[in-house]
Amino acid sequence: MNLDRASGVALGVSMREALEPLASAVEVVLFPSFTLIEPVAAALAGSPLAVGGQDCAAEASGAFTGQVSCGMLKEAGASWCVIGHSERRHGLGESDEMVGEKVLRALASGMNIVLCVGETKHEREIGHAHQVNARQLRAALVGVSEAQMDRIVIAYEPVWAIGTGLSASAQDAQDAHHQLRRELTSLYNAPLGDCVRIVYGGSLNPANASTLCALPDVDGGLVGGASLKAPDFLAVCAAAAARSAAMPAH
Repeated sequence: MNLDRASGVALGVSMREALEPLASAVEVVLFPSFTLIEPVAAALAGSPLAVGGQDCAAEASGAFTGQVSCGMLKEAGASWCVIGHSERRHGLGESDEMVGEKVLRALASGMNIVLCVGETKHEREIGHAHQVNARQLRAALVGVSEAQMDRIVIAYEPVWAIGTGLSASAQDAQDAHHQLRRELTSLYNAPLGDCVRIVYGGSLNPANASTLCALPDVDGGLVGGASLKAPDFLAVCAAAAARSAAMPAH
């Protein structure tokens, strides 16, 4: 919940100009606030950059005051949506089941998805991080076919690292992403587990992006605070592009 119309569009335009040269190496999606989707999408029209919504409703329409449907997002110019972000799971009490309902609704609406999973500090301290991530992933993918998985990007975002300035260590991030790949292999098959993109979110910034994006099972990032400053966001994108050039993508 940042930026007004003028600053949001200006940020989008500056990113468009700087990121177009990286278009062949990295896919970039901007997720502005709902009220900024339409003007940002208009400013990015014709560019390789896509636009998404920060959430979506589990229902197609109806008396759900305050919610925004996938149809509304698409009409405003969004082709992606974030589902299951930690701030919605833990701040607004969204259950695993609701996250799964939103995933099915978004897929049925033709949208692409960034699906977030991640453990709290307490869950990590008691050794339950992998179990929590596996539970969230499995619940979110109930009813999702193998063919539909090419429209889903998984984002591992440890809750304790969101907005705190802390980030997972390289080993912790690699372990979490590797475990998520194993779960995808168990749910579907090994080729799918290897090719689905899994990105890291959790205080990703220019200082740690190169290290995290270079990990074998990390395919990019879900960028929070650093996305509000064009130079910082561009540095993260450049790290992801370097990773793409250096090793085969999943």
